[in-house]
Amino acid sequence: MQKKQSKKPGERLTSSLPYLIALASGILMGLTVAPVGAWFLAWIVLAPLWVLVVSSNSIQNPSCAGSAPKVRPKIQNGFLWGIAYHGIALSWITGIHPMTWLGVPWLPSLAITLFCWGFISVLGGIFVAIWAAVMVRLGGQKSWLRILIGTALWCGLESLWSAGPLWWSSLAYTQSPHNLVILHLGQLSGPNTVTAAIAAVNGLIAEGWMKRLRAASRREDAKISSAPLWFVNKYFATAAGLLISLHLIGLILYSRPIAQPPEAALKVGIVQGNIPNRLLRSSEGFRRAQENYTSGYITLADQGVDAVLTPEGALPIFQRDLLGTALVAAVKLKGVVAWIGAFGERGDSYTISLFTFNSKGEIVSRYDKAKLVPLGEYIPFEGILGGIVKRLSPLDAHQVPGSANQLFDTPFGRAIASICYESAFPEQFRRQAAMGGQFILSSSNDAHYTASMPFQHHAQDIMRAIETDRWSARATNTGYSAFIDPHGKTLWISGYNTYETHAETIYRRQTKTLYVRWGDWLTPLLLVFSGGAWLVIQLRGTNKINKNLKES
Repeated sequence: MQKKQSKKPGERLTSSLPYLIALASGILMGLTVAPVGAWFLAWIVLAPLWVLVVSSNSIQNPSCAGSAPKVRPKIQNGFLWGIAYHGIALSWITGIHPMTWLGVPWLPSLAITLFCWGFISVLGGIFVAIWAAVMVRLGGQKSWLRILIGTALWCGLESLWSAGPLWWSSLAYTQSPHNLVILHLGQLSGPNTVTAAIAAVNGLIAEGWMKRLRAASRREDAKISSAPLWFVNKYFATAAGLLISLHLIGLILYSRPIAQPPEAALKVGIVQGNIPNRLLRSSEGFRRAQENYTSGYITLADQGVDAVLTPEGALPIFQRDLLGTALVAAVKLKGVVAWIGAFGERGDSYTISLFTFNSKGEIVSRYDKAKLVPLGEYIPFEGILGGIVKRLSPLDAHQVPGSANQLFDTPFGRAIASICYESAFPEQFRRQAAMGGQFILSSSNDAHYTASMPFQHHAQDIMRAIETDRWSARATNTGYSAFIDPHGKTLWISGYNTYETHAETIYRRQTKTLYVRWGDWLTPLLLVFSGGAWLVIQLRGTNKINKNLKES
């Protein structure tokens, strides 16, 4: 029996090259969001993965000409790309370490943090691996069909992922906050419209590149291989045309004037209390919270605002204890409406809530956070981790989510309410806008993560404002608080780790974008159309084979 010869260094490098390319392109996609913000890379860095997954071995490595495509390495390429992209984009998760202020020793804190970061990165890798597993089976299909199916499948997988509890890094958010023009496609069918645009452009570039590689390696058409004329480059031209056309559509939507009738004006004040989370469990933290939010409220009330918005958990106490606070006493004194973040009660459990206090200091509405943060607000694998992890909340009671169909009525009309993590879930905003929400109130606390996280959070809120065509007021504990208009323009943004108050006039709106009316209609349409096209081609191929057999 002959022993297998070990690969030479050059052969090992050649066999490893596809993995390195997949890893590098995934990393580059991760750099499209904060803190780097190289958004333009998103339009090209998916293409290398597309080529690796779809192309034959002879294109990737001419020495392998004639060999059958290997499936497993291609799926592994997708897995590596997904880990790299989501791991880089979500690296801010590591900012939760050390959790010593929560009673977790330093080493277990590091282990838990790395586990959470690794888990979400691997989950992202699995989704891209699923995409790759389907795409590798389409290697013999027509290019246009691969582009159609590849785009539809990516959108479908993002929709599936966003329906669960762990969701953040769609392809669409790579464009926020820098490319506001393309984000306006979200008004048509939500963020998956932008995701589809990015996937389709990358697919066209990849298919064009593979055409050139085939022409160069096989020499089947001397005219094409000798000069890369329009026939080869038609995919590149189509990609450029699609990119320009989509931006023109976005520009038309972006250029529409925003009606600002005086009767719809609402002057809102924001207080950014800047209370470190490590103080939440202490009496000193509560004292500072009372002082900062009460003084901020009074300052804004004296400026003539109609209402004041505070962050998530501004006063870390139960609803029953709110009425005796200095902040509510100030509301009764000044007569200015306040939205106060605190904790609601539901039996023996509690909710993270936003309460509306009217000019008399009475609670007239309440919104409970429906999307909870894993580890931060509930413990995944509680049987394993529950003994050493305490929640980021200062309360020991069990936290529960709010219902998915809540409405938030205020003295100024119905609002679209969002508490922290919910900014990543567009359906939460779409549903409330469809039910009459006239403006967005976003209340958050990102203090336990690195600085890139609140900037990404702000980018998510920009997308939600554009998609629903609503003005947005965003209050956070430590930054970045902001005001956003319906075109996604940031009218004002706070500093980071600073105490600030600011007032801005926003406007109530009752418009309904196509996305608000119909939801994400594009993804099912793409899936049905691409699946139908594939089925028709398969049936035609089968009929042709049967016809040839009969003739023979």
